[in-house]
Amino acid sequence: MEEKTNSEQLANLIVAGMQEKKASDIVVLNLTNVKNAVADYFIICTGNSDTQLDAISDSIEEVVYKESKQDPWHREGRLQKEWVLLDYVDVVAHVFKKDRRDFFALEELWGDAEIVHISTETEA
Repeated sequence: MEEKTNSEQLANLIVAGMQEKKASDIVVLNLTNVKNAVADYFIICTGNSDTQLDAISDSIEEVVYKESKQDPWHREGRLQKEWVLLDYVDVVAHVFKKDRRDFFALEELWGDAEIVHISTETEA
């Protein structure tokens, strides 16, 4: 029987997909200890262009499917290219353009979450 990928493993796969396409400012919000949270993890990153938003989103889906055979339960924002949301139920990936990320400020909204900043090559 195939082992189901847990939410922490899924979060790591999503981060890998983001890193593969040079996403910037990757942040993992661990919501497992936040009462009434809608998911276990939010993974947030920034892309610099429409093309990069598409590439990051595609990479996340490819990496997750290759390693766990899971497709997102829900997708939003692919046409608008300002905020792409990939909902894997327990883990939600958010791929933002910088101005939209600053406007919605999810890190502040979920201030009770444990926040982990993932360093990227461009930020080193």
